[in-house]
Parts: sequence; structure tokens; C-alpha cells
Amino acid sequence: MSSHQPWYHGNITRSMAEDLLSKEAKDGSFLLRDSESIQGAYALCVLYQNCVYTYRILPNEEKKLSVQASEGVPIRFFSVLSDLVEAYRKENMGLVTHLQYTVQQQEEAEEESEPNTLPPQLPPRNIPGSEARGSPGDSAREAEPSRLSVMDTYIHRLQHIDMSHISEANQMAIQEYFCSEVGLDAEQVQNGNPTLPNLKKLLMNICKSLNSEISRTLPTLEALLKVVEQPLSPGASRIRGQVSADASQPVHFRLEQLTKMICLIEEKTKNTVFESVGYEGGHRKSLIPPVTFEVKSESLGISTKMFLKVDVESGKVYFKKSKDGPEDKYFVHNKILQLVKSQKMHTKLVVLVETEKEKTKRQEFVFNDTKKREGFCQLLQQMKNKHSGKPEPDMISVFVGTWNMGNANPPSNITSWFQSKGLGKTHDDTASQIPHDIYVVGTQEDPLGEKEWIDTVKATLRDITNISFKQVATQTLWNIRIVVLAKPEHENRISHIFCDSVKTGIANALGNKGAVAVSFMFNGTSFGFVNSHLTSGSEKKIRRNQNYVSILRFLNLGDKKLNPFDITCRFTHLFWLGDLNYRLDLPTQEAENIVMKIKQQNYQELLSRDQLNMERAEENVFLNYEEEEITFPPTYRFERDTREKYVYTKAKATGTKYNLPSWCDRVLRKSYPLVHVACHSYGCTNDIMTSDHSPVFATFDVGVTSQFVSKNDPTKVSEGAVKFMNCVAVLMTKSKTKFYIEYHSSCLEKFVKGPDGENQENTEGFIKVRFGSLVELTPIIADPEYLLDQHILISIKSTDSDESYGETCVALRAAESNYTEFSEVLMHHGERTGTLTGGIQLRTSEGKQTEKLYDFIKVGDDSGTSKGKPGDHMTKSTMVLPTDMSKHNHTIVGYRCSQSEKGWNFSPRAGISAGHGVKDVAPGNISPKKTRYDHSVQSPTGKASSPVSEDGQPAEMFDNPLYGSTSRGGKDQDTPRKDQLSPPEFFPFPKSSDPDPDRPPPVPTPRNRSFTCTSDTKPQNLLPTPGGSGGSSGTSLQPTAYSKKPVVPSRSEGGMLMAGKPPLPLKFRPGPSQEPQLKPRDYRDSSELPCKIKLPARPSQPLPKDVPHETTQSPKTSRPLK
Repeated sequence: MSSHQPWYHGNITRSMAEDLLSKEAKDGSFLLRDSESIQGAYALCVLYQNCVYTYRILPNEEKKLSVQASEGVPIRFFSVLSDLVEAYRKENMGLVTHLQYTVQQQEEAEEESEPNTLPPQLPPRNIPGSEARGSPGDSAREAEPSRLSVMDTYIHRLQHIDMSHISEANQMAIQEYFCSEVGLDAEQVQNGNPTLPNLKKLLMNICKSLNSEISRTLPTLEALLKVVEQPLSPGASRIRGQVSADASQPVHFRLEQLTKMICLIEEKTKNTVFESVGYEGGHRKSLIPPVTFEVKSESLGISTKMFLKVDVESGKVYFKKSKDGPEDKYFVHNKILQLVKSQKMHTKLVVLVETEKEKTKRQEFVFNDTKKREGFCQLLQQMKNKHSGKPEPDMISVFVGTWNMGNANPPSNITSWFQSKGLGKTHDDTASQIPHDIYVVGTQEDPLGEKEWIDTVKATLRDITNISFKQVATQTLWNIRIVVLAKPEHENRISHIFCDSVKTGIANALGNKGAVAVSFMFNGTSFGFVNSHLTSGSEKKIRRNQNYVSILRFLNLGDKKLNPFDITCRFTHLFWLGDLNYRLDLPTQEAENIVMKIKQQNYQELLSRDQLNMERAEENVFLNYEEEEITFPPTYRFERDTREKYVYTKAKATGTKYNLPSWCDRVLRKSYPLVHVACHSYGCTNDIMTSDHSPVFATFDVGVTSQFVSKNDPTKVSEGAVKFMNCVAVLMTKSKTKFYIEYHSSCLEKFVKGPDGENQENTEGFIKVRFGSLVELTPIIADPEYLLDQHILISIKSTDSDESYGETCVALRAAESNYTEFSEVLMHHGERTGTLTGGIQLRTSEGKQTEKLYDFIKVGDDSGTSKGKPGDHMTKSTMVLPTDMSKHNHTIVGYRCSQSEKGWNFSPRAGISAGHGVKDVAPGNISPKKTRYDHSVQSPTGKASSPVSEDGQPAEMFDNPLYGSTSRGGKDQDTPRKDQLSPPEFFPFPKSSDPDPDRPPPVPTPRNRSFTCTSDTKPQNLLPTPGGSGGSSGTSLQPTAYSKKPVVPSRSEGGMLMAGKPPLPLKFRPGPSQEPQLKPRDYRDSSELPCKIKLPARPSQPLPKDVPHETTQSPKTSRPLK
């Protein structure tokens, strides 16, 4: 068998195969692996002259294997892989070189077996395990001694049982069976009859009175069912027929049918009662009671106490001067135009309302605390959603919870978990009764049965919300479970439900560790949810990373047409939850110090040593996922029945094992670019104490799209078009092959294969491929309302094996206004594999976009606020930001519109850089772009205005020392901005005409990746990676301090601060660098992940010939790294 051959490596990844061959570093080295593109096929990987060549091995209809080698070489067929390998060890067989050196499989270190490595136990059998197992010689025993042994066992048990409370006749029947008739049943079994006829006879005699009682009870239940169920369903009729027809049926069967009838009566009655009070179809009347907020109103510098009463059900907000005052002044939901949150003052909120004669009024309120402000905003958002009148929602609320139950039954009350109450970022009491649209509940070490746990969750939600939630899906793997529930009104909006699981326990064969997952479509938006329980142990972070990759590769969910993509690209929104088991990377001697810092709530210092954060910063795991800031204490390992004490030692046979307090239980997410996602809570409970873990919750507002029906004539040819041009890919590979691009999208009838690219550079471990041809895609619907919500999934594939070398996603909304350049990071199986840059142009039919509900709440910059209706351009000195858009680093995406005042304009990180001279600075080049974000973008709909100052000029900004100077004004306004991140030396650009070439550009420190080069020289880094080298694992609790270098203005910017510009803050002035203050680590505001806010946008690059000339701007220049 091939599985026992040293050269067969199973389902390892392509990149891992290249790494193994590179380490071998000898021409003729080879290995075989499973094909990633065709099931049942193989890939033969051969190393020659420092490049890896891949040949597909395909089976024919007769299961014979053949190699796709060079043209002109006769095809040979083989029955087994071993014969094929031996044949190709000879020369001149059509390969680049004959097979010489076998690359051996790497042996994985064996894992220690964990205490809970067995599936949930079944109820004990009648025969004790010790007796059932016996010794090897037992099989040779004769039947008679065996039968006597069983009888003796039961007789011995009878002697220890008190049967004085049962009738004498039943006592005699039981004794007679176990003293003689059980032996007859044993003989029947030995002869092939497993029905145990004598036991059945005994049960019928004992249950004689029960049978007659069933016969007397049944007519009463039938009459009751007729009352509660009209008309009578066929199912109920069948049940009654089965129960009443044959009284000789086994008792357990009749009881089961009787139980079903009782359950049916309960269900029908419950549904009828629920309907009468408004349960069915969503909200009960007055489900959310009116809530009053005490606020301070700011007017002409005078602060006045006021009360705001929110009545969600009536759709009104009352403005009152006293709590019990008259309710004569109010605004209806459609007159409340927008809420704008203050960034500087977290208790301040601006409410824009429409008064008589369509005038807009702006009112400022200050709440008692941030939670009250958030509760007010959520209530108003709920009111808007409820009374919008839209047939389909464009935003829903999702609850995601994870809890390692510790193999203990839950307490009777777990409502705090589903109300997001406890520690961390939690809900205010005023918003705790707002029901979420979807609840996703993940558990690990769950001791309950599936039905029992689902009933518990449903009952809890019914107590909180008065809604009977519908079960969407559930999936269980041993003690790992995921349950998805939804409001009844969404039942017909949810479709294409898939469930799957992956085992990652010992040898990937045991299900004590692994993942369960559910995916579905909500109207036109795809969702994926993964609940995982990864390998435990502080020292096993590498194994946990491997668990993640295995789950990523082998979970089979979502649209089957998207097979080239793993689950990170298959869903608009992907949520990953569970006991990920990443620990604090600190020595055990620090245990007491850790507990002390937890009591001081000094979480950020500990989080700097969190293994998951460190591995994410190194891009080893969860690449481009988002996690809300952690502001709650570690959720593991508590002493049970209290949350006051961490238990960090455990006595084992091998010695004392330490489990330092850690954030094991996490919720992460990954969404397509330019979609709306806002996290409203992320924390843990502090009153559920049956387990050594605390339950974790997170809630999100998520933008969704509806099933679009075009109003245009369906017989007409689509007027829409999506054009991709000047695409350039830099791939991290040693493969010697050609590449092409595949385009996938739900807006296309089928995927589109582009022409082969031209390999322009091939250096150590990297290939630069230019796809010069313009590719035009025709969408099925051209309406902008539909098309701007769509995304194009891109896969770079090889021509020799059709295997993917990297995937990414481009949002069509990025090209809403004009031709737009993009820069995307390519990923494959969770790893960064390169970058793709190019241009995209979108053509839609005539149409108007409707306002999205998630545009209702914004975040302002406190320099002014909106004074118009949502969607209108704001007044001067106004800058309104989205509450939270899916972070633009879905693939570290960068967009640059040809007209900076329109559309999207951001590129958080450029990734790999390469190019040649000015000719490669065309729109398709891959030179780096500075991090910037266009504040004209408020939300995925792009409705906002550019920030301007009172004099109409672009707003000034301070220089950011991480990315260089951004201040421009006066004559420098039209000067093209220089790149601060430049390409590697082996793709040299000619030196630019920078008048100050000695000033080194501040760039993030690159880390060394495990390259596939075999050269003795150390490989050069093309990928600046967040977190610096990140490889050191110190033992100190102090996080690494980063000093910001002062920015020296270039001569092109005047060489000095121009008159009228504000002075630089002290920390940015030249001089000795200072240690930055410790502050909460926020990935949205660091050099490790994108979305740095930068203004203004730089001019666009020259456009290709088919783009209108008036949008063309000056080309940019670059200079190499020093």
C-alpha cells in the first residue's frame, strides 16, 4: 500500500511539500502527496536546479495510474504507485529529471493521551465489564459453564435486592426467570435467535396492568388531541392507529407512541397559546418595555437635565424635562435621522431629528456612562429596524457564545450568558431584553444529550425574550457541540444549511479534540460558524496551530462550487469560537504574579504574552481574523463553584502540571471587505460556576443582503461589466510552472478562467507573474443596488496541476465610482502565499441605491456633526466614520480610487513588493502603498463627504512617524507622494529623484519566514510582517516597547513647518525617543494590522488605455530600502 511507502506523504499541503524538498536540496529529490485539485489523484513533486516541478498522477476508469509528463512521451499505466515510482527512477521518462532521492516523511511527536480521550460513555450493560471481557481462554469454554456463570451472577444479585414492596406473583416470576429461563434465552442466542423470548414473556406478565391502563388512557388523549388540533394531521392519525390497534405490541413501543402523542398535544396547545399572545411571527406585544434615560442637554454652554423615553413598540422617543413629566414632545422613528457618537467623549451623543417643514435639528446629550449611551443607541436601532417597513432586513443581530462545561451539568440559571452580562464589554440592562436574530452556542466537554441541551437553551431564551426560537442546525462530535437558533420570522430566509466536523485528537482519529461547524445562507448572505476544541497544554501551541490548519482544510461546508477555496473565503461572515486552549507564554514561577495582575485588572500586560495574540502577530494562525479587545479576566482555570480563585496546579502521575490562568475561550471573525460588522459586546459571565471555565459571549450587528429581483427587462443582455486589468501576482513558491486566474462569484453564471500569465521574475522562493490581458466579467444582474454588494473571489492556479497557489477577495463596492486599483494578500490553507495587485472597473445599469439601516449610527470626529439626512454630504469641518465596518484587512486589502473625493481609498498594507522601474509603476504594478483611510467613507454604502476645514481646504493632519509625513498644503498639494515601503533589492527600482535620499523610511521589521529556498544564503524578506521578528519568547511580563522615530520633513515639503501649520506634538519632534505609555492593545490602531487613519489620499497612478483620460494622474515613484 502507498500509505506505508516512505515517499508518500498523504494530504500534506503544497507549501509543506516544497519546504521538505528545499531542505533536502539535492536534484532528483522527490515525494508524492495527495492532489489538492482532484480527489483520488496524486501529485509527484520533484526538485531540480533549485525549483520544484509538480506532475499530476491521474487514475483512469480502470483505476490505472498515469503521469502527466512531457508531450511526446508515451503514456504508461500502472496498477500501484510503487510500480510507478520504480519505473520513473529510470532516465528519459518525460520528467525534468529521474527520481533519485526519497524525501522521508517527518515523524510527528506522539501526544500524551489526555484524561478524556474516550467518547461519551454508553449506559452500563447488564453484564459487568470484568465478566464480559474475561480471559483469552474464555472463548474455548463450553456453553454450559458459561450459562451457569450468568445464572449464578443474577441469583447472587437477587439476594441483595429488597423485593418486599412488590407483589408475590411478580417476585416468583422474576426468580423463576433468573433461576432457569435466562439459561434458555442464552441457548437461543447461541443458536442464532437474539430475541430473548422468555424475557419478553416476563415483561408482558409484569406490565399486564400497564397495558390495560394504556388502553383506558388512550381514548382520553385522543379526545384531547382532537380539541387542540384542527384539522387533524395525518401524523397524529397514524400515531393513534398504531397505539390503539394492537394491544399485543411490546410495552415499550406502546409507551413510546403514547409519549409522542402527549408531546404532540403539548406542542399544539403551546403554539396556539403563543399565537394568541403574539409569539408566532416574532415579537410579542410590548416585548421590549419603554425605557427612560437621564441625560444632560448642552445648549449655549448651559447644561440642563432631561429625560429621554424610548418606546420601541410605538416607535417614539419622548423628550421630557422631568421623569414623570408630560409626554407631549416626541419624535416618531422616521423623523430621527441619525445618531452620531462622540469619539473623544464616550458619553456624548448627537441626535439629528427632522422638525416641521423638513428642517433638521441637532441636539447634543450626555449620558451617565458609556453603557447607557450604547443601550440608547441599540434601542433606537431596534426601533428603526422594527418600523422600517422593509420587506427584508439589511442588518441582523448575532449572538455567539462558547463554554467549556467541564463535563458538569449546567446550573439552573444561565440567563446572564445570553444577556451578555458579566465582565468585559457587556450590555447595559436597558438593552438586555432586545432579542438577537440568531443565537450560535458552542460547547465543549458537554455532558448533556443533544435534545436536553437544546431544550435548555430554548427555555432560557424563552424566559428572556418571550420568543420560541427555531432550531436551524446542530452538530455534535463526542462532547463538542454547536447549536444554531433563529427567530421564527427568519425561518424562510435561512437556506442551504450544511453541517460537518473534523477530528484532531490523537493521530487525528479521536474526537475528544476537533471542531464542529454549521453554515447557511441568510437571504443573499453566507454565514459560517466553527466551534473548536484544540489541543491542551501550555507547551503545545505548534500542535494547536496544526489543529487550526487541519480544520481549515477539511471542513466541508458552504457552496460546493467554491471548492478551490477553503472556508476562510467561502463565507461573507465567518465566526470561529471555542476553547482554543492558547495559554499565557510565561514561566510557571510567574503564577502568583499573574494572579496579582489579574486582581489589579492589568490585562493588557498579560495579553502581550498571550500565545494566540503572539501567533497571530507572527501570521502563523488566524491570518486576517479580527477579535474585539479583551477587557475581561482569563476564563480558565477556576476552582469550581467560585470565581474568586484560580487553580493553576494539578497533581499527575508524572508530576505537578501547571495550568496558568489563560484566555482559552475566544471568539474571532473574518468577513469579506467593505461589509458592515459591529461588535457590541465581548466578555464573560461571573455567576456561572459549575465548570473550571467561564462562558464567553460576543454580539454583533451584521449587514446582510436580500435575494435581489431585478426590475429591468430580463430578456435584455446585461448592461453590467466587471473589468480586471494589469494584474500582477508575486507568489511565494519554487514551482516551475505557468499560472492563470480563476474568478468566482454568485453574481456570475459560472466561474471564469483567465488567460495564462507571463512569468517575469523567478528568484529564490518567489515568482512574479504578470497577467496583462484585460478580463471582462458579465454579471447576471447589472443593478447597482445588487452589484455593489457583491464580491469576486480570485484563485491563482498552476497550469501543471490546477492547484491553487493563493486566494483572495475583491469587493465590487471599491470600484463604485471609477477605475480603482487594489492590492490584496493571497492566502492558501491559512498561510500568506503572496500578493495580487491590479485594477478593477465596474459598469452598472441606471439605478438608485436605497439607504441601509446600519447607516443610522455613526461615529463623529467631534469637529462637527451631520446636519443633513443620512446619505447627504455633510457640512464643512465634518467627518463621520462608520460605527464599524468589517475591518479592511480581510486580505490586507488596499484600494485606491482614481478620484480621491469619491469611492474607497485605503490600503492598510501592501504586502509583497516587486517591480522594475517606471514601466512597472503602471496601474498593474505591485509597489507598496502607504497606509491610509479615506474618511469620506462612512459605511459600506460609501455615503459621506470628504473632511474639509472651514476654509474649504483638506483637513491638516499631524505627521505619523510610522508611515512618514502626510502633511501637504499649498504648492505641495499636487506633488505625488513618495512610497515609504519599497520593494526588495532583487526587484530593483531605479533610484527616484528624492532630494533627501539619506532619510531612511520607517518600515515595520520583517520576520523570517520558513522559505522554500535551498540556497546557502539567507533568504531575503519580501513580506514586511506585523509584530517585528516576533520570534523571541521572553519570560518577562513586560511587553516589548516600541519607540517612534521622529519624522524629518522632506525638502519637497518645504524642509520646515510651513506658516499656518500647527506644531508637531512633542512626542513627534526630533530628540531622544521615549517609551510609550502602556495602553490597551488595539489591532485596529497599531502597525500590526491595517486601518491606520491617514489623510489626504495621494493621486492615483496612470490608467490603462481604456480608462477615461480625465481621471489620469501623475505616476508615483519609489526608492529601494537602505
